[in-house]
Amino acid sequence: MDDMVGAGIAVVAGLVAAFLLRMLLKWLGKHADRTKWGGDDVLVAALRTVVPSAAIAGGIAAAAAAMPLTKAVQHTVNQVLTVLLIFVVTVAAARLVAGLVRTVTTSRSGVAGSATIFVNITRVLVLAIGFLVVLQTLGISIAPMLTALGVGGLAVALALQDTLANLFAGIHILASKTVQPGDYIRLASGEEGYVEDINWRQTTVRALSNNLIVVPNGELAKTNMTNFMRPEQQLTILVQVGVAYDSDLDHVERVTCEVVTQVMTEIEGAVPEHEPLVRFHTFGDSRIGFTVILGVGEFSDQFRIKHEFIKQLHKRYRAEGIRIPAPARTVALQQGSVSIPQQRGAQIGIEPGEVSSARLD
Repeated sequence: MDDMVGAGIAVVAGLVAAFLLRMLLKWLGKHADRTKWGGDDVLVAALRTVVPSAAIAGGIAAAAAAMPLTKAVQHTVNQVLTVLLIFVVTVAAARLVAGLVRTVTTSRSGVAGSATIFVNITRVLVLAIGFLVVLQTLGISIAPMLTALGVGGLAVALALQDTLANLFAGIHILASKTVQPGDYIRLASGEEGYVEDINWRQTTVRALSNNLIVVPNGELAKTNMTNFMRPEQQLTILVQVGVAYDSDLDHVERVTCEVVTQVMTEIEGAVPEHEPLVRFHTFGDSRIGFTVILGVGEFSDQFRIKHEFIKQLHKRYRAEGIRIPAPARTVALQQGSVSIPQQRGAQIGIEPGEVSSARLD
């Protein structure tokens, strides 16, 4: 009777300890949310599972020790509790390590949930180590299993060539830092957008239309690609403009540079320290063409900045009397050139029976 009471007290003590520890971890979690570093949140979340479970397992183990059990039953109970504790610790460790990897990759790329290939690899490795520890605890030799895995690994590798190629291509892409989650890329096939995630098989790209483009890692590693975020995020864009031949080009350049400076300082996403640049380059059919160079913070900012620049430049040109001519063609009709058929005379105001001619000078 005393043994049963002692066992019950041990179980109750374990449950109470688990409850108190869970409340303590909940309180720590609230304080962890206030910090800038995300690692403490990951640590508290992992401990919320393992610490209360360890307290309960300890209470059950103490209860089993207090009861008059045979050595065989006691050994079995201890083994079961040990395996359960190892399992809980392994799961908590996998969550902790995967969470820390996710925190590091997110802090470097600035994209939530990015680079899940590293998260998945670390989680699988920790779980595999925990599984081997459980087998060793149960007295099962892992040497034959490792040998069998080594022999069967070749067959598995041959059967999963494409999958393994995508896996190692994804690791190579991230390790070489040619592409990172959050970058804006354009493929040789024409697809473009922001890299959302790089996992063990594929890279997910979000187009500006919010559609998702899925590219296998192996194909991404082999194709030609433009990364608009590297080596630096800022870039320059070119806007083509033309003015009439009777324009004062010095005046045009000065006014255009003033508009560029205004846009660079007032519009969000522009580069305020960008130096205005205007370069005349073409004598066109009806205009003198030149290029205006603008600075933008990132690729998607160019559309808004170009929009505002064209509006403000057009308004300023009208105020300054600077003309932007439309393309024009002059057609001269002369006698004695190309004959115009009689049936077309009514359409151009020629009396039937007359023959006229036209020539394009």
